[in-house]
Amino acid sequence: MDVRFARTLSQLRHEKGVSQRQAAQDLAVSQALLSHYENGIREPGLAFVVRACDYYRVSADYLLGRQRERGPGWEGTDAQGTDPAVLSSTADLLTQLCLELCRREPDSRPLFHCLAGQLKQALAEEKKPPSQREKGPQGGKGETAP
Repeated sequence: MDVRFARTLSQLRHEKGVSQRQAAQDLAVSQALLSHYENGIREPGLAFVVRACDYYRVSADYLLGRQRERGPGWEGTDAQGTDPAVLSSTADLLTQLCLELCRREPDSRPLFHCLAGQLKQALAEEKKPPSQREKGPQGGKGETAP
């Protein structure tokens, strides 16, 4: 494989601001294997290329060095690739839908209020920097640490 792939893979990881260990974990490969990919020692399979494109929000042509444009989805996204404006408007829409369903089905009101609360909590969590987000399952009522 061309040296451009290795260089681009390493560059994208640095731009994303994640360690090689974290990127390897997120991409479901060992750190040693990711290092080999980034240094041009080994060539990845198609499944890894697809995961890397999704992870770094670039096209396969960009990752493989076949084009200079990163592809759709690069501009205006956060570190996880979520456009904050889209996330907020989606949350507003879902909240309005829950309220309308409460109006139409009064017996379902507790369920929809619960869903609206969970949506609000998830949106607040999503707005936090990744290092400040809670780990593990959401809504930890009754859970205890081992």
